[in-house]
Amino acid sequence: MGFCPCRGREFLFCKGESEFKATGLVNDHLPCNAAAPACPHRPSPVFLGVPRPVLTPYSSSSCLVPTTNHPYTITACLGLSCSTMQPAASAFPPDDEPLLEEPSVNRPGGRKPGEHPNGVYVIFFLLGIGSLLPWNFFITAKHYWAYKLQNCSEQAGRAPSDLRDYFESYISIASTVPSVLCLVGNFLLVNKVPASVRILASLFVMLSVFLVITVLVKVDTSTWTPLFFGLTLACVAVVSGASTVFSSSILGLSSRFPMRNSQALISGQAMGGTLSAIASLVDLAAAADVTDSALAYFLTADIFIVVCIMVYLLLPRLQYSRYYLRSHQESPSPATALPGGPVGDAAGPGGTAPLPSIPPLRPILRKTATLGFCLFYVFFISIIIFPSLSSNIESVQKASGSPWSTKYFVPLTSFLLYNFADWCGRQITAWIQAPGPNSKLLPALVLLRTIFLPLFILSNYQPRARIRTVLFARDAYPVAFTALLGLSNGYLGTLAIVYGPKIVPKELAEAAGVVMTLYLVLGLALGSACSALVVHLI
Repeated sequence: MGFCPCRGREFLFCKGESEFKATGLVNDHLPCNAAAPACPHRPSPVFLGVPRPVLTPYSSSSCLVPTTNHPYTITACLGLSCSTMQPAASAFPPDDEPLLEEPSVNRPGGRKPGEHPNGVYVIFFLLGIGSLLPWNFFITAKHYWAYKLQNCSEQAGRAPSDLRDYFESYISIASTVPSVLCLVGNFLLVNKVPASVRILASLFVMLSVFLVITVLVKVDTSTWTPLFFGLTLACVAVVSGASTVFSSSILGLSSRFPMRNSQALISGQAMGGTLSAIASLVDLAAAADVTDSALAYFLTADIFIVVCIMVYLLLPRLQYSRYYLRSHQESPSPATALPGGPVGDAAGPGGTAPLPSIPPLRPILRKTATLGFCLFYVFFISIIIFPSLSSNIESVQKASGSPWSTKYFVPLTSFLLYNFADWCGRQITAWIQAPGPNSKLLPALVLLRTIFLPLFILSNYQPRARIRTVLFARDAYPVAFTALLGLSNGYLGTLAIVYGPKIVPKELAEAAGVVMTLYLVLGLALGSACSALVVHLI
């Protein structure tokens, strides 16, 4: 049985003497304009049993005609147009198989380019690092922010203690609220503004704000600490919004490629956190002065954002990239997704109809509802704990005064360990994708992560005024909890966000990527608000 998405009907078609089930063709928002006898809506024996497809040329210019009378060739209605699909064995390796096979007329010779795909994989990995690098550099520089918010002094003072003690909660809220607004705007503009414009503009905005943060490192802010605090939160809000636009746009772009490239993007995001934690540790150990350490730290972020701009401009010049985007040249969403790509305002002769200016939201939400909830709840739990709770868990041996228990405990056991475990979890999805997108086990595992909340609260969190019980009074406990938190966040979150754009048609993949990012940011926004509440309750 096959499923016709635009009419909600099932139909039969032949594959030799057996049936082949067509899946993933979800286009119920588009009207069917196929006028050919082979369309399943028409009273024709083509899809009603064993007979093979009738090889009659279609009268509609938007339809494709089977080129060979092969018993394994089927013609399926996609709602917008009809296309030929080959269920026979594919020449693609399993990890290089695109979601929907492109018609051979859009690929010269129907062959993959000779260029090895690892170059594109590395580019998406680097772009993934850059997408969350600003956020990671903000939250990892805990020592620097504590120095700035206690009147540029190494010794913790009494004022302004509220700014210093709850800075992680404030910065989480300041980053997530504008992210939601930018995501909504990005969704509305996904078919109006070329993705290349959105991606490059967001990268330049992030670079500009980080240059301001870098300059402020050497400025004495002790006389205007509250103003510096407000300026920092404003920078966080702007960078977070730009980073969200960049992340959602590049995720939609990666969905045009085989799934391994989407996994490279998601894995790169976690590696960005790991690199920022390593850079923080190196600068902390190498520089005697806090400001010297912070200056080298933020300069590293500036340089890497420039690298992201360069590799993104390189992407459309690779033959492998053009191969997967060639069939989308007439579509405003994928065609303009790369800098220098051809732009077509309307479909030319023989092309597909232009996409609506605003992608249809309802079918995307309906299709991605379960995966969206999983993604939302994964990051909801993670942002409550990290960094607000985890970075304030102190070593039980802090009184000894050793460098491990005072200077390096939080950077190592909170930031570096969490980000490395998160990266490992995301990297595992390159080899294992289980449970599947329709499995009930996936949401069950996501809900099970709620147990991390009491585990971290009952660790050696300091300072604590209301909940004074410390049940896990050994350093090994928060280390194990942080590792499991990061590993589960990386693995389950990656599965959900990668599955999302892959279960919708390619013309909606970028919009689905924005919607999945919206689920993620909503989880971060609500989790940030709850993290501030939890910290105050402790």
